[in-house]
Amino acid sequence: MFPILLHRLRQLCRSGAVITLALIGTLAPWAETHARQAANTPPPAPPKKETIEVTAPNSTDSTRRDDTATKIVVTSEEITKYGDTQLFDVMRRLPGVTVSGTEVRMRGLGAGYTQILINGERAPPGFTLDALSPSQVERIEVLRAATAEFSTQSVAGTINIVLKQKVSVAQRELKAGIASGHDYFAPNANFTISDREDKFSWSLNGFIFHARYDNKPVGEDIGTDAAGNVNLYRTLAANNKGSTRGAGFSPRVNWTISANDTLSWQTFFNTHRNINNGERRHVEFFGTPLLYPVSMTRNEGEQWIGRSELHWVRKFQAGGKLDTKLGVNFFSRESDFSQIGFNQAGAQNLDSLVVSDSKDRGVTFTGKYNSMAVDGHALVFGWDGAINERNEIRDQRDRPLPGVLPVVSYEDFDATVRRIALFAQDEWNVTALWSIYAGLRWERVDTQTSGNTFATTGNRSSVASPIFQTLWKFPDKSGRQLRFALTRTYKAPQTEQIVPRRFTSTNNGPTEPDRQGNPDLKPELATGIDVAYEHFWAQGAMLSLAGSIRRITDYTRREVLFLNGRWVALPINDGTANTKSLEFETKFPVQTVWKSAPPMDVRLNLSRNWSRVESVPGPNNRLDQQTPFSATVGLDYRMKSGEVVAGGSYSFKTGGEVRLSDTQFRYQSVRREMDVYLLWKFTKQNSFRLTLANVLRQDNINSSRYVDAAGSLNQIQVFPSGMHVRANLEMKF
Repeated sequence: MFPILLHRLRQLCRSGAVITLALIGTLAPWAETHARQAANTPPPAPPKKETIEVTAPNSTDSTRRDDTATKIVVTSEEITKYGDTQLFDVMRRLPGVTVSGTEVRMRGLGAGYTQILINGERAPPGFTLDALSPSQVERIEVLRAATAEFSTQSVAGTINIVLKQKVSVAQRELKAGIASGHDYFAPNANFTISDREDKFSWSLNGFIFHARYDNKPVGEDIGTDAAGNVNLYRTLAANNKGSTRGAGFSPRVNWTISANDTLSWQTFFNTHRNINNGERRHVEFFGTPLLYPVSMTRNEGEQWIGRSELHWVRKFQAGGKLDTKLGVNFFSRESDFSQIGFNQAGAQNLDSLVVSDSKDRGVTFTGKYNSMAVDGHALVFGWDGAINERNEIRDQRDRPLPGVLPVVSYEDFDATVRRIALFAQDEWNVTALWSIYAGLRWERVDTQTSGNTFATTGNRSSVASPIFQTLWKFPDKSGRQLRFALTRTYKAPQTEQIVPRRFTSTNNGPTEPDRQGNPDLKPELATGIDVAYEHFWAQGAMLSLAGSIRRITDYTRREVLFLNGRWVALPINDGTANTKSLEFETKFPVQTVWKSAPPMDVRLNLSRNWSRVESVPGPNNRLDQQTPFSATVGLDYRMKSGEVVAGGSYSFKTGGEVRLSDTQFRYQSVRREMDVYLLWKFTKQNSFRLTLANVLRQDNINSSRYVDAAGSLNQIQVFPSGMHVRANLEMKF
């Protein structure tokens, strides 16, 4: 079955590529002709606003070119280019960034190695990127190397999402759209209102969405004995059908108290409600039958997340500046999960209801002092503190059935996480061509957990992170420059990884084990070197070649064990891992190399990653879920009048098998994705955007394999996907 599926994927990719290239070639000429026919007069000269839009990318390139610490800035124009309704779709087009499900990765590394920040601070517990709309984001900063100002829990790198803050002119904007596919339907709308008067300015961003989905994954389980003979075979047909809806808003108020003092208040609040009905039907051909070969589930959940922040900036006459933030965050999730199961004879043997409720509350207090006392130096000293309290309740009540012993249990646990960090950094312009960044950050995380089913436990870790970066520009004013960074970073265990409670699996087995935390887990420490060559060779044109190496000690992986009649996955520290990466990025207007070319921009980024876990035998003993190779190429066409913009983006990501331990293997298929878009500005204030997303419609194939002396079990699942059409109307008032 597996080779047949791969053959089908290749056919889909080939046919999809032809369709998409044709679309890119035909959309732009059609739109340009239509726009000119609709106008009664020739297109007017570009107003001042258009000039700002053209030069904004150059300003972004200047920031990247001149900062000693490596930083890639993605503007709001690039974020909204494809009409995405989720930040996950935006992220997978960023240079050096890949997305797997709902996990964002740099250098192809998953499992929390990439740090996500909101306005420069760690995202609150429970936060996921789908809690924000792209319309709420002012810019995205991608930092390959760590800095002392931000948390150094960034082994792979940091992605900082900056929400809209600056209010320069009054604005009234409404965007409404709809996305539709054979298994998906999602209307959405978002708005922006802003104004300023005298010393006050304010803004309000909000969004609302609703989505319905219906997907039908399939799979098969194949088992063999010690001699390699097949002794188990079963197939799976599943159906996941449901809906999700949500809304959010983000108000901000700025007050210029005096020439030296400013005060601002910003909040974001989101709520989501999900309903999912699932059905899993296994057909047993031979081998040991499952306890619940047929099961039906219903999951209803509601989630609330909010953060409010007060920001005060005080400037001193001597040139220094004090910047402080006081924030509070709140997260709540309630869910009801019901499940019924049937045995191979068709008799019901499970009727379970699990009610869970989790809440997380926290306070953060951060600050920094910028000193300009020493000429040529930018000295910064600061602190970063946070306290989070988490409480979770899980109540399971099974209905008694003939011959079945019901499970009745009540669990609750509390966790308190305290974090404190102190840092100092200096950026020194040694000469006009050479600058140095040096920083030191000390950070401690203290976690205490207690519950009614386990003893009170504690986990404390502290890390000192020295950081050095330098930038040297070639003296010939050619725009060429070199970067070097030496960093110490780490990854602290997540709360759920150290809580010694167990989450059970319905059809327990080596490929679907229970999960349990390990209170003795230690943080992973990484020492890294980054080098880069950059060339800004024309206006709006650049290329970059960057390489990095990381050595990770106390590497954490999940060990699958057979304990008291159940298979259990337990996180453990297991030796050392090494990872290397090589990244290439370029973007340029085609007219910089071909003067008579149409106004088009080209974007290309490539990333090659290697890794090796020393305690795991090879081959394929790389870090769990690391993407070996990824690439994204994009082409954008813009009419000189700015009335029509069209383009496309193609992403490629390799997969393959990963060996996680002596007995565990995982496989992920190659991913090919293509999007095309058309933006038509039919007036100065109104525009229409059409996007074809996932044109190639490639299915996603995953598998998990467990091998020991008794034989093997291989579980394969295929998740179908379809093309989505998105249409958005954007209006400014």
